[in-house]
Amino acid sequence: MYLLKNIKKVYADDKNKETALNNISISFPNSGMVFVVGKSGSGKTTLLNLLSFFDTPTEGTIEFLGVNINSVNDDKRSFFRKNYIGFVSQEFNLFNSLSVYENVAFSLEVQGKKINKTKIESLLERLGILEYKNKKVINLSGGQKQRVAIARALIKNPKVILCDEPTGALDSTTSVQVMELLKEVAKDRLVIMVTHNPELAKKYSTRIVNL
Repeated sequence: MYLLKNIKKVYADDKNKETALNNISISFPNSGMVFVVGKSGSGKTTLLNLLSFFDTPTEGTIEFLGVNINSVNDDKRSFFRKNYIGFVSQEFNLFNSLSVYENVAFSLEVQGKKINKTKIESLLERLGILEYKNKKVINLSGGQKQRVAIARALIKNPKVILCDEPTGALDSTTSVQVMELLKEVAKDRLVIMVTHNPELAKKYSTRIVNL
């Protein structure tokens, strides 16, 4: 899925210069659950930003589906991000004033795809939140919101899902439910998860990347 070669990322201004990643080479498969772990400041979020094409490396190359991302323009990177990558974060990043159904449907609208009610409802049922489809997100629990975020990512049918501490704001029971769901999802697509929790990584990963 991804091939990173000699990646270096430096953040600099007039006074300071900080190297977030230094000479990283790594490949990611087409499916499975890959955890990226490491202490604060090790470059986990930087790596996630590079994999989502929100940022570009200072040095080195990133290939995605055989395409050298360094050589394509912003519109092409946006196309890949919009059509092939789903995002799940601990902040949920949902529209609180919209319903569960509307939040998931919005993901299709962004892609310019026709809203498929049956497909959306089937996905909500799979995630155990169909009964809340007309409920505004602001009135949901943390676990329910996280399921909506996962539904919004999955409805795009992405090739990869990038997760930034998706269980960080959840209780232990809900965290297990979310992790089991993502584990199921990872059977036929790539899930890359950034976490500070090494025990979580040991339990659910097919591979662990230490930074």
